[in-house]
Order: sequence, then C-alpha cells, then structure tokens
Amino acid sequence: MIATKRPNGRPKPAEPVPETAVRALVRAFGLLERVQQPYWAGFGISGSQWGVLRALYRAETESVMPQTSGLRLTDLSERLLIRPPSVTGVVDRLQRAGLVMRGASSGDLRSKQVSLTPHGRQLVEQVLSGHRSRLNLLLSGLSGAEQTKLHQLLVRWSEHLEKLARKSS
Repeated sequence: MIATKRPNGRPKPAEPVPETAVRALVRAFGLLERVQQPYWAGFGISGSQWGVLRALYRAETESVMPQTSGLRLTDLSERLLIRPPSVTGVVDRLQRAGLVMRGASSGDLRSKQVSLTPHGRQLVEQVLSGHRSRLNLLLSGLSGAEQTKLHQLLVRWSEHLEKLARKSS
C-alpha cells in the first residue's frame, strides 16, 4: 500500500501496489508516446509505422536468402503483437507512401509478402543513424544500473504475460 498526500495536505487513502504500479506503467507509456510522436513525425511516419518498418528491416538483414526477405502480414502481426487488421492498415499507409511493397508469398500463394522498398530501406537507415542517441535521451532519467534493472524486470514480466496470453487463447 502507498500512502500519499492530497494537495490540501491530508493523506490520501492507501492504494494497492499492483494498481499504482500498472497505472504508473500506463502513464509512462503514454508519456513515451507523447514524446516520440513529434520525433517520428519529423521522419514523416508514426510510431506504428516505425514498428513495421523496423520489423521488415530486421527480417531483411537477418535473412540468409535476401530474395525471400520480407514478412507475411500474419508474421508481422505476431512479431509486433498487433491484430492483423491493424497491421494491414499500417502497411496500406506505408505502401501509399512508397516505403513498402506487397508481393506474392513464396510459401503460400494466398498470402502477401511485405518488404521494404529502396526508399523505405533508406528511411530506416536514416532513423537508425541517430537511434542510439534518441534511446539514450529517453532513458537518461535512469542510471545505467537502473536501466539494466528496468530491462530485467520488463523481460521477466513479459515472460509472465506471455504465459498468461497462451493460457487465455
């Protein structure tokens, strides 16, 4: 339980830690999004679009067979933990902007493979050139040890949430 004071100086009733922890996490994510929106807008994209572009770039650079680079929409959805219709909307906007293209999937003719265009690849590389300094700025409110601890806690909690997600599906 956490006891805090109201603006009038009187103590607030104590709230359970799980509730305040989740609320603090939601607030932090909201603030992160607010800080990042103008950053992404400077590149002409949204945070959601960056997620898709980055996932495609990773798939391309990790591919042992460059001609098969790209991802199916369902694979993108799974990697980004976003519902397929949402991914489709983001990909549609990226395609209209000339940053991605769709083609037939080599393994499944019914599905489409999404890959970066040369312009999309160039944009990702432009963002990545300053990405490390941006991440450092975002986390500069924490010491190195705190950043490490935050990472460890988030990984552990993500593993727990993945188990809960598997149970509920």
